[in-house]
Amino acid sequence: MKIRRLETFSNRAVGFVRVTTEDGREGWGQLSTYNADITAQVFHRQIAPHALGADADDIRALVELIPEREHKFPCSYLFRALGGLDTALWDLRGRTAGKSVCELLGGTPRPFPVYASSMKRGEITPRDEAERLKRLQGEYGYTAFKFRVGRECGHDLDEWPGRTDEIVPLVRQALGPDARLLVDANSAYSPKKAIEVGRFLEDHGIVHFEEPCPYWQHHWTKEVTAALDLDVTGGEQDCDLMLWRYMIENRVVDVVQPDLCYLGGVERMLMVATMAAEAGMIVTPHSANQLMVTAFTLHVMGALPNAGPYVEFSIEGEDYYPWERGVLRNPLVARDGMVEIPSGPGWGLEIEPAWLDAAIYQVSEIEA
Repeated sequence: MKIRRLETFSNRAVGFVRVTTEDGREGWGQLSTYNADITAQVFHRQIAPHALGADADDIRALVELIPEREHKFPCSYLFRALGGLDTALWDLRGRTAGKSVCELLGGTPRPFPVYASSMKRGEITPRDEAERLKRLQGEYGYTAFKFRVGRECGHDLDEWPGRTDEIVPLVRQALGPDARLLVDANSAYSPKKAIEVGRFLEDHGIVHFEEPCPYWQHHWTKEVTAALDLDVTGGEQDCDLMLWRYMIENRVVDVVQPDLCYLGGVERMLMVATMAAEAGMIVTPHSANQLMVTAFTLHVMGALPNAGPYVEFSIEGEDYYPWERGVLRNPLVARDGMVEIPSGPGWGLEIEPAWLDAAIYQVSEIEA
């Protein structure tokens, strides 16, 4: 069945795509968050012209064709827009079949373990962060937690002097010896400093050291990975499949962390996961907000043979991310340290009509 209409609904932070086929079937996807209004323009200029009139059932063909047609733009915005098409077509496929995307991929909807992911660094003291995570451990049964160390793109500086040295033992003490602890440095360190910090993290039983070096300095990250025993992880910002092949074949990281919306959707996520599986590596994606990216990730992880042990689940509410307010009618909820993979057709999520009504609307379509 051919694609007849492509619509976007966006504001500066969030954007959604609706695909309609010539027989009236619909599917919903999401553009990547952040500057989503710009991504929507890219979608109509550089994605829609290649997708209109194409076979809605052959998602892989479109996902491979469009970057070739737009080869002069091997950039993040193109793939943030492509992900909106891909995820809308997967939802369409699920709604047509009466199955969840997880089932279409060969998995089974079920509760999936998550780690409680803090997005705060300068906004919270180490003691308050440790107390917050301890409270959430009791309320939601989380057994794994991620918090921030260093300064974002920090050139070896801490957010303030001594913060990392203070927060790591405080969180370990608060959550106990059995909690799995992960940290994210957000490109904070040079290799020498990252290795020094990494050994400190190992002394406190940290199992996951995310993006220790500037993410574009892959040779630096590889040096850190080779020096440490804990898992060095990364890849959320990377959207080039050839770069992913380089990272995996050269063991730049121990665990790959693509972001499905930054990368360009389900099909490209599966390509990265396959490369990782062939190298004996697991996938623990980046999904740092509670809009549809986390649902997309849950569906895929529920079917991957090399899925990591958990999915990232943001603990920040609408006060931190005000653009999440009033978007989804049935948001995801953590219980007993897990989140249910939605079992309804497609993604199993519904967008609030009032949010759509208030969004910037654009449409590309084949004239009847």
